[in-house]
Amino acid sequence: MAAAKGTSVGSLGKLTELRQRIFFVIGALIVYRLGSFIPVPGVNPDAMAALIGQSGGILDMFNMFSGGSLGRLSVFALGVVPYISASIVVQMMGSVIPTLAALRKEGQSGQRTLTMYTRFGTVGLSAFQAFGIAAALMKQTSSVGPVVYTPGFGFILSTVVGLTAGSMFLMWLGEQMTERGIGNGISLLIFAGIVAGLPNAVAHTLGMASNGELNTLPLVTVCGMVLAVTAFVVFMERAQRRITVNYARRSGGQRSYMNQTSHLPLKINMSGVIPPIFANSILMFPAMAATWGNVSHQSRWLTNVVQALTPGEPLYDIIYAVLVITFAFFYTAIVFNSQDTADNLKRSGALIPGIRPGRSTAEYIDSVMTRLTGVGALYLVLVCLVPTFMQNAWHVPFYFGGTSLLIVVVVVMDFTAQVTAHLYSHQYEGLLKKANLRRG
Repeated sequence: MAAAKGTSVGSLGKLTELRQRIFFVIGALIVYRLGSFIPVPGVNPDAMAALIGQSGGILDMFNMFSGGSLGRLSVFALGVVPYISASIVVQMMGSVIPTLAALRKEGQSGQRTLTMYTRFGTVGLSAFQAFGIAAALMKQTSSVGPVVYTPGFGFILSTVVGLTAGSMFLMWLGEQMTERGIGNGISLLIFAGIVAGLPNAVAHTLGMASNGELNTLPLVTVCGMVLAVTAFVVFMERAQRRITVNYARRSGGQRSYMNQTSHLPLKINMSGVIPPIFANSILMFPAMAATWGNVSHQSRWLTNVVQALTPGEPLYDIIYAVLVITFAFFYTAIVFNSQDTADNLKRSGALIPGIRPGRSTAEYIDSVMTRLTGVGALYLVLVCLVPTFMQNAWHVPFYFGGTSLLIVVVVVMDFTAQVTAHLYSHQYEGLLKKANLRRG
């Protein structure tokens, strides 16, 4: 085992393609971080930072996902949330609208058309959200002063164009990272935004502990909880339900058939981190509008809305949990079709012991996936909400919540798996070349 690892690591310098892909990902992340410091024209950066600081709640979470871009109102302030929302909406409509469902079955040509619809949806969502942000900011005044230097149509136009262009650039950058880099580019951009503020947050928390503002016991307990949740996420993301499958193959000799046993692996969490991200994106903008509307009007009902939509409040947690469970089932139904799986097994001459091929197999697989998705949805809710409950109970200002921790761990696991796959494919190519040379 040690020799195999040494060979893999030692051959990394010879893997030109893998090295280029890693360098491309690093370069793209550097571009993303540099762009997060390019502000939208006409905004007072000090007043904007003060506004985010005094608002707190959901705005802090959105600012964390954008890598601090919202606090500076940079051109990347919207992040990749509009693209994720548009892609999920198009996928959902693909299971409802017959025309889009037909496009999904047309292969690459249909996928290109759906990608075009997703991009158009991204432009529309980005422009709508940018207009709402610009209209709200013109009315805001923080402790430093007015957020916008010269309110008016010019500021709205420049903000809509700047934020929409930034969101579209991140969409393109994420697609390039997926194609020319390693892993999912959109997930890597979200990962970079979350991790960017981690060093300052850890230094701030440790500073509070050294100054006596934070007790050592709650801090150590929260750190242990983070490690435990990380281990739990790794375990659940690797967990599978393996369904036994028998293949009947014709062979020579005295026996006319030879049975071969294999397994159909089904992940517990088939939907990944999409449900928490989409649930956050849905709750984020109503809470943001209520927060900024409350700053200028100070009405009682807006105050109640802002308070209720703060992470850690019962109403927010209930709505968030319902959205995560709903999207987990819906997205799993989109990415996994039990009938197609049953048809593929039947065509390959495979069957599940005790289950008839065809419709019965599809119903059995669907029932298994329903139970697995239920467990996976509860797992997502626990990981996203329980750490937040404990942090709020102990008043520990730690940077990582459950959702951000889940995203970071899953993205790192996916990136590591992609690198390992490249290493193994390189080793297999070398073995095949040696085998061909020996035969020649």
